[in-house]
Amino acid sequence: MNSQPSQVNSQSGTQGDRILIFDTTLRDGEQSPGATLNGDEKLAIAKQLARLGVDIIEAGFPFASPGDFDAVQRIAGTVGTENGPTICGLARATRQDIQAAADALKPAVRGRIHTFIATSDIHLEYKLKKSRAEVLAIAEEMVAFAKSFVKDVEFSPEDAGRSDPEFLYAVLERAIAAGATTVNIPDTVGYMTPSEFGGLIRGIKENVPNIDRAVISVHGHNDLGLAVANFLEAVKNGARQLECTVNGIGERAGNAALEELVMAMHVRRQYFNPFLGRPVESEAPLTNIDTKQIHYTSHLVSKLTGMLVQPNKAIVGSNAFAHESGIHQDGVLKNRLTYEIMDAQSIGLTTNQIVLGKHSGRNAFRTRLKELGFDLSEQDLNKAFVRFKDIADKKIDIGDRELMAIVQDETQHQGTDGFKLERVQVICGDRECPTATVTLCLPDGREITDAAIGTGPVDAVYRAINRIAEVPNQLIEFSVQSVVAGIDAMGEVTIRLQHKDRIYSGHSANTDIIVASAQAYLNALNRLHHSIQNPSLHPQGFQDFVVQPAAHA
Repeated sequence: MNSQPSQVNSQSGTQGDRILIFDTTLRDGEQSPGATLNGDEKLAIAKQLARLGVDIIEAGFPFASPGDFDAVQRIAGTVGTENGPTICGLARATRQDIQAAADALKPAVRGRIHTFIATSDIHLEYKLKKSRAEVLAIAEEMVAFAKSFVKDVEFSPEDAGRSDPEFLYAVLERAIAAGATTVNIPDTVGYMTPSEFGGLIRGIKENVPNIDRAVISVHGHNDLGLAVANFLEAVKNGARQLECTVNGIGERAGNAALEELVMAMHVRRQYFNPFLGRPVESEAPLTNIDTKQIHYTSHLVSKLTGMLVQPNKAIVGSNAFAHESGIHQDGVLKNRLTYEIMDAQSIGLTTNQIVLGKHSGRNAFRTRLKELGFDLSEQDLNKAFVRFKDIADKKIDIGDRELMAIVQDETQHQGTDGFKLERVQVICGDRECPTATVTLCLPDGREITDAAIGTGPVDAVYRAINRIAEVPNQLIEFSVQSVVAGIDAMGEVTIRLQHKDRIYSGHSANTDIIVASAQAYLNALNRLHHSIQNPSLHPQGFQDFVVQPAAHA
C-alpha cells in the first residue's frame, strides 16, 4: 500500500473550504439488522460510491470475520486506485484489529486505518472497565501503532457526545500528537441536539491545542431524528468531514443520510458558504459528490440490502418530487419553483428515458446500461441480456428503472452454490385451496419436488420451499412494490427472514409476482443457509476489549 499522505489529509488546515464525505454504508450501514451483504454486493456498492464521488469509503471491519477481511481487501484493490477514493478499515484500539486492517488495506493506493475507543464514563465503567488514565495511554499507543502502517490515521473517541469535555480534549490532543490526521467526534447513541453538537465541535476547536493538525469529522445516529441537523450545525462550527450512509441506513434508527446532507449543502450553499470561508454568492460545490448519481446509488443500496426506502423519504423517496394537491400541481405547472426547491434531474431522475423493447439489440442494451452506470463483465452482460429478452417478450417497453431491476436481479444475487429454483406452479382462486408445487435444485445437485397448501399462493410456495430446504426460519417481512406504473409492470419483492437473533434479506423482480416471491425467498434462505454452514463473527457480535499499553501487552 502506498504510504504517501492522501489527498484528503492534505486539506487539513489549508483547504478547509470543502466538506469531505466519508461513506460508511459498507460498515455501519451493513450493521442494520438484515442488511448483511456478500463480497460481490459490497464491491458493487463500493464501485458505485466511487462513481458518486465520495472521498473516503469505510469498507468494513477487517478483524470481524474472514468475509469482512476479504471484502475490504477486494475493495482496496479494485476501487482504491490512483484516481479513486481513500479506502478505510475500522479497528478497535487493539493490535490485532489494527494489524488486520493494515493487511486488508495493502492493495489500496490510499488506505486509512480508523481506530476507536470509548471515552464516556458510562462506557469506561461498565463496558471497558478502564480508568481515564488507561484509556489515554491506549489511545496514544494504538494511534502510533496504526501510524506505523499508514500515514492516514483516524481516531474516534466513542460516545464523545456523553464524554466529559475536558477528558475528551485531552484524549484528542494525545491522539493527534501520536499521529492522527482525522479526529472523529461520534454522537454514538444519537442523544445530542444541534446546538449541543455544534457547541461540542466549537469547544474542541477552542480547547485542543493541536487541532489544526487534524481534520474534524463527525459521526452520528438518528435515534431522535436529529442526525442531519446535528451534522449541518457541526459544519458551521468547523467540522470538515461527515460520516454518513446512503439512505441513512445503520444500527437502530440509522445514520445521518448522505443524500440529505449533500443536497442540503447543495441547495443552501449560499447559506453555508461563509462558514467555509467562501463568498456568499459562490456557486462552487461544497462537496465532491456527483449529485446526478444519488438516485441510482440509493436504488442500488436499497435493493442489495433489502432496506426499502420509505415513499416520503427526503431526496430519494418515491414521493419526494410528487404533487397530488391541486393547488400544488397548479403552482408547479406555472412555475416549478413555487413548490420545488430542487430539480429532480439534479439527483439523476429524468422523464426523458430511452425505452427498449424486444427488437432492441445487444449493443443498444449495453450502451444504455453504461449510461445508467453499470459496468458489467461479458458474462454478467449476457445473463442480463437473456433476462431482458425474456421480459421484453412479455411487455412492450422496458424503461430505465426496469432495466436496473433486471440487471441487479441477474448479476447481484447471493452466489450460485445454494438452493436454486427450477420451477414453481400454483393453483388458487376463490373456490380453490391455494396449492403450490415447487422444484428446487439442492446445493449437492439433487432435484426435489414437493407441494404444499397455504393461506394464499405465496404462503403455499414458501411452505413448499421450507419442506424441501429444511432450513429453520421465521418470515418477518414480505413486501411487494411495482417498479413502474402499469398493469404489465415488473414487481419487486423484498423478504426478511429471522433465525435466532439474526435477520436475512432477499430481493427479486419479475413480471410474475409468484416467481419473484419464490426467488426472493430463496435469496434470503441462501444467506441464512450460508451463515449456518459458515458461522463467523460479525462486528455487531463483538464484545469490546482493549489491549493494555505496550508494557503490559
